[in-house]
Amino acid sequence: MTLTELVEQFAQHVAAQTDAIWKGDAKLGNKHAKQYLTALDKLLSYGNSGRDALASLLTHPRMDVRVKAAAYLLRYRTTEAKRVLEDAAKREGMIPFIASQVLKNWEDGTWALDPDES
Repeated sequence: MTLTELVEQFAQHVAAQTDAIWKGDAKLGNKHAKQYLTALDKLLSYGNSGRDALASLLTHPRMDVRVKAAAYLLRYRTTEAKRVLEDAAKREGMIPFIASQVLKNWEDGTWALDPDES
């Protein structure tokens, strides 16, 4: 599977998870969460080239996809990821709340979604 295909899978399953949550289907939401995390693990196994591929989602049309990608890219693409999260956090709703929580965790030093392995 190519990096582009993995990025597409990540985006599709993040969006599908959000849609399932809005419909009240937690079981389906969890299924999609597992699938986007599988795609993410594969992307991260490529190191920085996988992270660079994931960064293409920082401009995705869906806020949930942008925020989820930004959450995983904070260490690697700090400025860009923070900009996405800060923009989302200015709004109201579930996704903006998630963005604000990610920023809070980053600022207080508890963020650990993609730790530096060096």
